[in-house]
Amino acid sequence: MNRPATTDFTTATHSDAAAGGHTQALVDLVSGEARDSLLAIHEVLRRELPAGGLATYEAGGGSCSFLPLDVLERGHVTVVDIDEDQIRNNTYAQEAILGDVQTYRFAPESFDLVICYNVIEHLSDVEAALLNFRDALKRGGMILIGAPNPRSLSGVVTKYSPHWFHVWFYRHVRGIRNAGEPGEPPFPTFFHPLVTLSKLEAFAAAHGLETVYRREVESPRYPEMRRRRPLLASLVDAGAVALNVLLPRGTDVRRGDYHVILRKC
Repeated sequence: MNRPATTDFTTATHSDAAAGGHTQALVDLVSGEARDSLLAIHEVLRRELPAGGLATYEAGGGSCSFLPLDVLERGHVTVVDIDEDQIRNNTYAQEAILGDVQTYRFAPESFDLVICYNVIEHLSDVEAALLNFRDALKRGGMILIGAPNPRSLSGVVTKYSPHWFHVWFYRHVRGIRNAGEPGEPPFPTFFHPLVTLSKLEAFAAAHGLETVYRREVESPRYPEMRRRRPLLASLVDAGAVALNVLLPRGTDVRRGDYHVILRKC
């Protein structure tokens, strides 16, 4: 488990998701930086997690998982979600608990791995959730977080637009007809300050968690739009390019998501 504290992957080292060994959620994810990053994360998890059986906690895991199948299948998976429909639709967890990850507490050092994917942006008390995750981890255990970047173009739009617009976007741009129905995304967002990656990492470091992986990626919404709505995508891309010219060098407002792995010291 003694590895360099931080690794910044720029490309995935694993074979294409459709080649097998992946959950349907990953196979269905449009090709792009987000999927590449998840494939790289799979390699980190395979390398860093202990051999044998694993105790995994999916916080807000709902009905789908982005874990590699070999990791998912060799562990006991516990899901905690506040949505009854998400719990009902879950098919992979050995234990599914209806509860709030901000207040639900497990016995100390219960898990090897905590997954919190597309969840923290919906929480009003991210500090409480993160501390609950840390306390539930065994020493050397890891937390995988995937979240939107609130300083990106998509993050700003999501944060400041009404929920009905999110539902409209999912239905008419992404083509998800049941979007917004009970148990179906998009869910209301809160965007606590700790959703910002730099603040999240600082909080983690102050509470005994080191960063072992981090990558900011282009939101999957961009390649989705380029495929489904090319004219709209070209307009959005042009706007993003114009914004990038005005912002500090190296900024890309299309990097709407990030992945980070934290390890308990």
